[in-house]
Amino acid sequence: MMNILQSEFLKYKRTFTRRLILLAPMFFIFMALPQKLFMPANYLRSWQLILDLVFNWWPVVFIPMGLALFAALTESQEKKAGSYRSLRARDVSPANLWVAKVVIMGFHTLISTLVLIGATVISGLITGDGSIPWFKIFAGGLTTWIVSLAIIPLQLWMAAWKGTFASMATGFLGLIAGVIASAGPYWLYVPWSWPTRLMCPIIGVHPNGTLLESTSPLLNASVIPKGILISLAALVIFTFITAVWFNNREVR
Repeated sequence: MMNILQSEFLKYKRTFTRRLILLAPMFFIFMALPQKLFMPANYLRSWQLILDLVFNWWPVVFIPMGLALFAALTESQEKKAGSYRSLRARDVSPANLWVAKVVIMGFHTLISTLVLIGATVISGLITGDGSIPWFKIFAGGLTTWIVSLAIIPLQLWMAAWKGTFASMATGFLGLIAGVIASAGPYWLYVPWSWPTRLMCPIIGVHPNGTLLESTSPLLNASVIPKGILISLAALVIFTFITAVWFNNREVR
């Protein structure tokens, strides 16, 4: 299995996919720089406003559409390399290969999350004022990463089954469904809503991007362990089901 993981990791070497993973979180720095240039000399935003911006845009837009594009690019790389024909020449289990793909994609999204954390700090140093809220930044970034892992096998399956357009369409529909469901009672049933919903108590931002009132029920922190446990269970279940599907497809 380690050899399969190493092989999957090397596939991203010097690719646009890896560059995209590293550059996407830098968006917030690129957005902070012009703001600094055009803001009044003595004007600085609070860290809360910066966190609201980053941890609303990231789970609402970047995660669903980013993972959709990531899965599409990953599948495109495989098609260019021969559409898994090497599986027939080597003694490699299709199911193990699928699991390795999910693991390596998850690893790359962790790298992207760490870059996001760094980009958030830099953005705050450029346009913010006051002490750095380290706990909120790390808690927001890592929680968002953990609960979004379950989306990876779903998007990868859609990209492998129906192609790039279907993967991007699924990501877009997930974006809409996630925003609609995250503030309501059915957020647990929509994987795309999990990152957005958990940012409510951690960051204090509503899924629509506004600050939450101190009396808002969305600030209830009990959803955090519940969301993490459900997302990890879903990751295992989704990976298993899609791995079985991929195995059956490739052994035909």
